[in-house]
Amino acid sequence: MASQTKASKIEKLTALPGVGAATAKKLVDAKLDTVSKVASAGATKLIKAGIKAAVAKKIATAAKNADKAKSAAKATATKAKAAAKKAPAKAKATATKAKAAAKKAPAKAKATATKAKETVKNLAKSSKPKSAQSKPSERKKIGPSSKTPLSKMSWFKNLKK
Repeated sequence: MASQTKASKIEKLTALPGVGAATAKKLVDAKLDTVSKVASAGATKLIKAGIKAAVAKKIATAAKNADKAKSAAKATATKAKAAAKKAPAKAKATATKAKAAAKKAPAKAKATATKAKETVKNLAKSSKPKSAQSKPSERKKIGPSSKTPLSKMSWFKNLKK
C-alpha cells in the first residue's frame, strides 16, 4: 500500500513542468512529496535533492505559481461556500421585509390621503378673494428705493453716454 501512495505522489508531481518520473521520485525520496512542499523548498533544496540547478529553478518557479493558483482557487471556493450558506438567510430576511412593507402600505396610503384632505381644507380656508389680495398698500415695489438719487440709477448712467 505504501508503494501506491508513493506512486500517486509521483503522479501528482509529474504534473509540474520539467518534472518527469525520475525527478518526481527524487523529490518524493527527499520528502518533498507535494506541490506546496516543493514550492516552499525553493531551488536550493531541490538541488540538494539531486536535481540540476537550471531544472530546479524551473521546477521551483512552476511549483510556486501552481501553489498560488491553488490557494486562490481555495479562497474563492471558501467565499462561494460562505455566500451560498448566507443566501437562504438573506432571501428569508428580504421576504420578511417585503411582507412588512406590504402590511404597512394600506396604512401609509390612508395617512397620505388624510394629509392631502387636510391640506385642501387649509387652502380653502386661507384663500381670500382676489380683490382683497391685490391691495395697493400690500404690493411690493420693484426697483430702486425712493431714497436712491437719480445719478445712481442705471437708466440715468446710460443716458449720459
